[in-house]
Amino acid sequence: MSGQILFTDLDDTLLNDRKEVTPGSRRAIEAALARGKRIVVASGRPLSSALIQARRLELAGPGCFVIAYNGAVIYDCTREEAVSRRPMAREDLYAVFDEACRRGAYAHTYDREQVVIEERCDRSVAQWYCGRTDMTFRVIGDVRRDLAETPVKTLVIDREDTGVLEDMERWLGERLSGRVDFFRSSPQFLEMVTAGVNKGWAVEELCRRLGIPITDAVAAGDEANDISMLRAAGVGAAMCNGIPAAKEAADYVTQRDNNHDGIAEVIERFLL
Repeated sequence: MSGQILFTDLDDTLLNDRKEVTPGSRRAIEAALARGKRIVVASGRPLSSALIQARRLELAGPGCFVIAYNGAVIYDCTREEAVSRRPMAREDLYAVFDEACRRGAYAHTYDREQVVIEERCDRSVAQWYCGRTDMTFRVIGDVRRDLAETPVKTLVIDREDTGVLEDMERWLGERLSGRVDFFRSSPQFLEMVTAGVNKGWAVEELCRRLGIPITDAVAAGDEANDISMLRAAGVGAAMCNGIPAAKEAADYVTQRDNNHDGIAEVIERFLL
């Protein structure tokens, strides 16, 4: 197969464990771009964080797109604006914050540029998360009162693996099924977006906008939030360091991991 467009996750897929792109993967990206292929960052990260990585890779110039918030935002780098934005319902956001707080868990959401937490949230967790994503955070009193714009995603974090995320997943399935879609982007992160939004939907939507057959699309990922795009693309490539469910959903599993040019392997096999 000679794919025309690659949708790649960031953490543990394109990025190694040090949050860097390996030299081999960078060379493969440059070779693909030189042949007129498109490469799209498709991340669960907030838009501002995903754009930082895309700019470092020179994948945020004219003609480029970035998928952020697990598909809730599709950003056109030429127009410098979101061409698709699908927010959560405010009442669902409020319910998640209240339930997380009741369980003693940390939750945050986002505005256009920053992570947003309530005063009752643990600031040390916000600092840790922002250090991983090149972001800053701001503190508000209450999401009901102090959010100017309805956010597109909410995140609950459990750094200590206490089991609270499993409890939250059960609660979401019982209380917000059909209104909110939720999935893990790492063992420590439980992400929530409005129902019907995921990376797979965004891959299909962007291919439609670009006039690229979905059969010519390649997607690469490693986690549960990547499964929808692994299934949607003509070829879904899971990293060998990915979770078992991602590998099961994929058409191909890499031999090299994210620390050893795994994305280069995908590009060389399916785009060049």
